[in-house]
Amino acid sequence: MAELIRGKMQPRVDLTPMVDLAFLLITFFMLTTSLAKPKMMDIALPDKVDLGNATGFSDKRTMTILLGANHQAAWYWGLQKTPIEGPKVTDFGRNGIRAELKDKMTKIKSQQVGSTKPLMVIIRPSNLSSYSDLVNILDEMKINGITQYAIGDIGREEVQLLIKLGLYRRI
Repeated sequence: MAELIRGKMQPRVDLTPMVDLAFLLITFFMLTTSLAKPKMMDIALPDKVDLGNATGFSDKRTMTILLGANHQAAWYWGLQKTPIEGPKVTDFGRNGIRAELKDKMTKIKSQQVGSTKPLMVIIRPSNLSSYSDLVNILDEMKINGITQYAIGDIGREEVQLLIKLGLYRRI
């Protein structure tokens, strides 16, 4: 009789270690993605519309920074053809562009008593400037509290200015 009750047993696979491994992998990936914080800046660029050289800002509160080669920059205050001050060559150090930005901000505040119009900075990187130069100048905007700045394409006249100042050649 014992032979009749006894049937063929099906082999059974224990999936407990597989479930443990799945939870371990899920925990690992959740931990690593929460530790890897993205390092990026939000930059809102306008649509490409050709308005000529019109900036819509007073030249008395506009500063243009041209990023050249070898981690140097040139700047001028006002219009390029008739600058109020500049063009001058500087670097990204504490006594470089940061000091110039602070100086221009204090000049604008002293000229416009009662007005809240801030300094407008136009950043124009050349094709010989590095990405780190652009990041450095954006950091300087943040450090100095400059809220109105724009990143634009560099023109031929500005490239000629960089060549004249010696910032448009590789060393």
